[in-house]
Amino acid sequence: MKDVQKERDLRNIAIDRVGVRDVHYPITVMDPLNGTQATIASVSMSVLLPHEYRGTHMSRFIETLEEYKGKVSLTTLRVLAEHLCSKLDASEASIKFDFPYFVRKKAPVSGIESFMRYEASLEGISRGSEFDMKVGVGVPVQTLCPCSKEISRMGAHNQRAFVRLKVRSSGLVWFEELIRAVEDASSTPLYTLLKREDEKFVTERAYETPRFVEDLARELTMALDRDDRIVWYDISVTSAESIHRHDAFAELVRDKRS
Repeated sequence: MKDVQKERDLRNIAIDRVGVRDVHYPITVMDPLNGTQATIASVSMSVLLPHEYRGTHMSRFIETLEEYKGKVSLTTLRVLAEHLCSKLDASEASIKFDFPYFVRKKAPVSGIESFMRYEASLEGISRGSEFDMKVGVGVPVQTLCPCSKEISRMGAHNQRAFVRLKVRSSGLVWFEELIRAVEDASSTPLYTLLKREDEKFVTERAYETPRFVEDLARELTMALDRDDRIVWYDISVTSAESIHRHDAFAELVRDKRS
């Protein structure tokens, strides 16, 4: 049959990224407690399309994914990206997995355990002999307003916030380590299951640890700067303000190598 995608294109325009996204696929990722964890990812895969090709072969992206049967690790991520380059005759390929990641979490006083859901991501880009990888987490937390606490006779407004963190590292960094760094920088972590004694503790901790979005971003920056494995990071904090119609946010990107 005629290979239409391989037809010569005379417009002389290369396309930075061509591929498939939002492919839902079962995967297995590394878990420091249980060895592995099964989850479902939304997968995006793309290649740089040279100017001379009319299109790329979309089916080959899925074929590549099938070859690895959803086993995702730092090693297979690189192999997958490099295999995409080879299979699609491309000089650059990227692959990204976004997925829910579950952690068994103890309530702070009662110690009762429950599953807590976080968001996680693994992203790899292969360019010739170079490979670039980012590890990411999305973490819900609570923030309590320092200004509200200072000026109010009783109480202070507090709200749920969401932190997205991506890092490049020189060694293995577990999702749990990134999650812990984010939660430690917040007014208080969130929990799935709390008893009354836990609720009291969480409420009081938030009041004793007020955080603007700026504070949270800076506290997290200080923690990441202390970790020699992390060479680059991207922090985004969004607070769903409880007394405002709008959200508040703070973002920063740092490259420790420069």
